[in-house]
Amino acid sequence: MPVVLILGATSDMGKAIARKFAEKEYDIQLACRKPEEISALVSDLKIRFQRNCTAHAFDATDFSSHRQFYASLPSSPDIVVCVFGYMTDNDIAITVWEEALRTIETNYTGAVSILNIIATDFGSKKEGIIAGISSVAGERGRQNNYIYGSAKAGFTAYLSGLRNKLYKDNVHVVSVLPGFVYTKMTEHLKLPKLLTATPEDVATYTYNAIIKRKDIIYIKWFWKWIMFIIKCIPETIFKKKTL
Repeated sequence: MPVVLILGATSDMGKAIARKFAEKEYDIQLACRKPEEISALVSDLKIRFQRNCTAHAFDATDFSSHRQFYASLPSSPDIVVCVFGYMTDNDIAITVWEEALRTIETNYTGAVSILNIIATDFGSKKEGIIAGISSVAGERGRQNNYIYGSAKAGFTAYLSGLRNKLYKDNVHVVSVLPGFVYTKMTEHLKLPKLLTATPEDVATYTYNAIIKRKDIIYIKWFWKWIMFIIKCIPETIFKKKTL
């Protein structure tokens, strides 16, 4: 049976993606800092979908442990979904360096560290799919979240380059760009209902993009055009906007 590795399995999106793939008869490897926190999810996937499911300790910011983590998995995955992330208030991130560093290391450096290892393995086998959950926040720097947005911009660029590099090795890379999503990470924000997706929406879009080997997808579709308009605004005007 094909195996999917979810990096960031305690997140709301990670859990929804795990359920979607288990429903589609994939075996699941769940990776997170505290595997004991997802014991209920492991049991649920095993019982409800009759799938093989295992939980593994993984810390995105403990870079030196990443190679051993990947080598210790019970089997090499066929698909990897990198969904972990961290966001704090931008004013905190620009005044408390530890928070800025955590934002950068979680959203960019940690993802690059583990995906470099996985990409090397997939490239040597000439097969595999990598999906990275980035963000439309990385499409243009905005004054209210530019620390988080800049980290996601780096991750989006990394996924684009990785997709180009691995194409000749028959390894596909999918960039997933959600807009607003109802999660624990955004529960303190007032989000516009019409523009906001659920974790289940993200799971469905991501699954379909992987199966159809899409390059870049937006969740929901209209975010592609929203961001196109935002990116077209001249900098002389954009810098005056409260966004």
